Amino acid sequence: MNFTEEFAEVIVTVIDKQIEKEQVITMIETPKYKEMGDLAFPCFSLAKHYRKPPKVIAQEISKEIQTPLFEEVKAVGGYVNVYLNKTEVSSKILTQIITEKEYYGSTNIGQGGVVTIDLSSPNIAKPFSMGHLRSTVIGNSLGLVLEKCGYKPVRINYLGDWGTQFGKLIVAYQKWGSEGQVRENPIQELFRLYVHFHKEAENDPSLNDRGREAFKKLEDGDEETLKLWKWFREESLKEFMKIYNMLGISFDSNHGEAFYNDKMDRVVQLLEENNLLEESDGAQVVNLEDSAPCLIKKRDGTTLYATRDVAAAIYRQETYHFVKSLYVVGHEQTLHFKQLFKVLEKMGYEWHAGLAHIPFGMILKDGKKMSTRKGKTVLLEEVLKEAIELAEKGIKEKNPDLASKDEIARQVGVGAVIFHDLKIFRMNNIEFSLEDMLRFEGETAPYVQYTHARACSLLRRGNDKIHLSIDKFEDVEAWPVISLLMNFPGVIQQALKDYDPSKIAKFVIELSRAFNKYYATVKILDSNKVQERLALVYAVKIVLNEGLRLLGIESPEEM
Repeated sequence: MNFTEEFAEVIVTVIDKQIEKEQVITMIETPKYKEMGDLAFPCFSLAKHYRKPPKVIAQEISKEIQTPLFEEVKAVGGYVNVYLNKTEVSSKILTQIITEKEYYGSTNIGQGGVVTIDLSSPNIAKPFSMGHLRSTVIGNSLGLVLEKCGYKPVRINYLGDWGTQFGKLIVAYQKWGSEGQVRENPIQELFRLYVHFHKEAENDPSLNDRGREAFKKLEDGDEETLKLWKWFREESLKEFMKIYNMLGISFDSNHGEAFYNDKMDRVVQLLEENNLLEESDGAQVVNLEDSAPCLIKKRDGTTLYATRDVAAAIYRQETYHFVKSLYVVGHEQTLHFKQLFKVLEKMGYEWHAGLAHIPFGMILKDGKKMSTRKGKTVLLEEVLKEAIELAEKGIKEKNPDLASKDEIARQVGVGAVIFHDLKIFRMNNIEFSLEDMLRFEGETAPYVQYTHARACSLLRRGNDKIHLSIDKFEDVEAWPVISLLMNFPGVIQQALKDYDPSKIAKFVIELSRAFNKYYATVKILDSNKVQERLALVYAVKIVLNEGLRLLGIESPEEM
């Protein structure tokens, strides 16, 4: 039951202006201070229609509202503020959560429409660095939220497995590499060669030309360079899968840039047929009115990211028939996606309207961007392993007899790393700090996981006293917890609307705090209200578990 929708329906029936319920829902606010009510409707937009001050409109509307769900209705300035009937609302919310369980907060907004999500996309032949964590966990969480809202997400790991950098790597391997060393330690050795190439190229710029020539040979299907490239890609995927397994993330497609090599001629042909290709300094471009031209082919005939991305977008639409296609890629690529979407629009594809770039800030180290090229990077696998070790150490100190210590340490350590990213609004940069990331107090996943485990412990101890139907919930001290539980469906929808998982992360922290405060204030098991209080605990457990799941984090039942 969504009480915001109930309030919106009441408002629509009271006012004589033709206004859609959906519009009213978007206008309803939560007052800043609890004493001002639970929900508020601003009347300012109605002033022009009624030709009255908002304050007067609010007073008139508040007198008309009568429903058992509202304990009190007040006009406060230009707002209609309502105070929910705590007993009525609490009983309905708890019954709904306990009945629906993990489906609480689910909607069918998406009506089964497919949404492709371009996420993670690390470069082959390089270690999986912290720099790729953001795209991976933001994209995965958005997929879970989309699924919760009735869409069918298709997660695509658009691997960086093509481009001039691979020509450079092939030159580096042929010049300084050893097959034995690469076989023994593939990613680290290839990464060392890549970094060495760029150091040498600073003194010998001709190396860059050799790198470009090697990539041209690769594009032309030269047997030796193609064999090396396939080997590099295969070894990289094996390493990446270790990371994805640790994070609990899987993909529906691992088609990288190279997959579209045989699909780019068609793109060029379509652009020519639409008279969109123009020559500029020997290169071929598509002129765009509101930004720089989009480069399709270089002078030497090699293709670029844009060419492949146009081919990829067309392929995905023809394969998946998506209603939306999301690109979870750093904000520094904003111009690229603006150009890409404009080119597809000029090509006459109406589905271009469903394309969206989901940008995010960088993970910085000492205030600077991590550079793979210069070898200044932090490896995600090392961070995850250290987080798990720290979690295991904490568990051994606090609960040495705990069963499945290794599994719970994995859930807690990995959860800490994921949550540290997702609790921050995606457009903000994150300063890399292992100490902050692995902190197990405050606004962290372990704090939420521990709250969930505490709820599970209470339920185990009071198992025979749980009643799964609530006729009358009158525990007023639980209201701060109930009001948050009530907001969970709205938080999910807001996270979807803004493509912002941090809204869910902030919510589970807030709910954990409210529940722990309640736990410290009342006696749950030793009380004449034990049945209704355990029903509340059960509802909190369900919502915390589901909130963490939507972030891609597991919820241990013991810690």
